[in-house]
Amino acid sequence: MSDEAKIRTSVGELQDLIELMISTLKEAKAVPLSSSVLLDRDNFLAMCERLRTELPDELRAARWMVREREAFVARTNERAKDILDKAQGEAARMVSDSHILAEAVEEANILIRRSEGEGRRIRLEAEDDVLRHLDRLEGLMLEISDHVNRTRAELHTARPPDLQV
Repeated sequence: MSDEAKIRTSVGELQDLIELMISTLKEAKAVPLSSSVLLDRDNFLAMCERLRTELPDELRAARWMVREREAFVARTNERAKDILDKAQGEAARMVSDSHILAEAVEEANILIRRSEGEGRRIRLEAEDDVLRHLDRLEGLMLEISDHVNRTRAELHTARPPDLQV
């Protein structure tokens, strides 16, 4: 299963859990003469605990992607350095003739430009990928926050006239 499918499944499960929590709060029986409601504490705490334990997986995935990107950039830079070292070694070996030296320098510069361009391209693609995942994670977190805020607001709104005493 791809990482995107796992993330989507996890996000869907978290959204379902939040919906269940909201539904539980909406359907909870009112305490007479109060704006409080009766909830099965263990059940609701279990839902909250599950939400807390599953949410950091999304954050860990984003942090993992950033670390992977950094490692990938480091490997790319190391490869570029190896190519540069190889090109410089080859150029030094060909110093005996000025024409050969000029060709070697030109070839080394081409390799350097190519490797720098390739490294730049790879870094930008990795950053784009990480940003895309972070944007998706940020959206999820905003949705969760909106659900929590709406639920809080619903809990704090005045009761309808027929329920007030």
